[in-house]
Amino acid sequence: MISRMISRRNALKTSGCGFGYLAFSALATQAATQEYSNPLDPKTPHFAAKAKRVIFLCMRGGPSHVDTFDYKPELEKFDGKSPGDAVKGLNSQKGRKLMKSPWKFDRHGQSGLQISELYPLLSKHADDLCVLNGSHTDIPNHPQALVQLHTGNFQFVRPSMGAWVLYGLGTDSQDLPGFITIKPPARLGGAQNYGSAFLPAVYQGTAINDVQSGDAIGNIKNPRLEGDLQRKQLDLLQSMNRRAADNHPSNSQLEGVIESFELGYRMQAAVPEVLDLASESASTLKHYGIGSPKTDDFGRQCLM
Repeated sequence: MISRMISRRNALKTSGCGFGYLAFSALATQAATQEYSNPLDPKTPHFAAKAKRVIFLCMRGGPSHVDTFDYKPELEKFDGKSPGDAVKGLNSQKGRKLMKSPWKFDRHGQSGLQISELYPLLSKHADDLCVLNGSHTDIPNHPQALVQLHTGNFQFVRPSMGAWVLYGLGTDSQDLPGFITIKPPARLGGAQNYGSAFLPAVYQGTAINDVQSGDAIGNIKNPRLEGDLQRKQLDLLQSMNRRAADNHPSNSQLEGVIESFELGYRMQAAVPEVLDLASESASTLKHYGIGSPKTDDFGRQCLM
């Protein structure tokens, strides 16, 4: 029986270790819950989300910004002159001349957005567009510039924009990748344009090649095993992968392999349906330019 009163100070002093263990227990429980949760599960953003998905069209070889949405009055002023005349101290190759856009610009909508005459129909929706003319680069080479566009830096390996979106928001789909890239170029930065860099490997993009071929996603089919045999083989591989991951907890690549194997198994049934555009109406196919030699390939990528 306690013979003296215990002050608040003494209580905190003597039971401090106990409080520490309580905090440790709570953190351990939280860590255990996180350990066994799917890293791709949807996450609650800081603000209420209005968009359900992000579609980024990287149209290399497309029309120039100065011919579409980026009106340059100074370019008209120095048309036919050397770059050195326009920018003091700029060393340019001899014979190089500045050229203004051959297309006329005009303001459209209540916002007064400058759009060239190349887009007479799109200009009617000017107030639904948000055009960012403030981004720029001083890199003249396409490979490095593309890497900087997708990752924010061409000198250091950093996660791509798609990897960051998937990391921050997760995905509702359990049978398809949360981040895909359609027909990415093997050169011009390659896989770095859709890689996860220092983020866990599970957040990197899945490349879809020729959308019309039977091998749109490489190695999606097991040519030798089907059904139960394939599931048993995968279970054996996953048990070995899990053992290796337990022995090397800091290696996120192993977790990425485990997740990608399971996702690949589920994708076998889901991918053919997604890539099949036969169920689309003739009107939809026509609107996307499918069937026309000049627009078929790009239209299929957009519709998918």
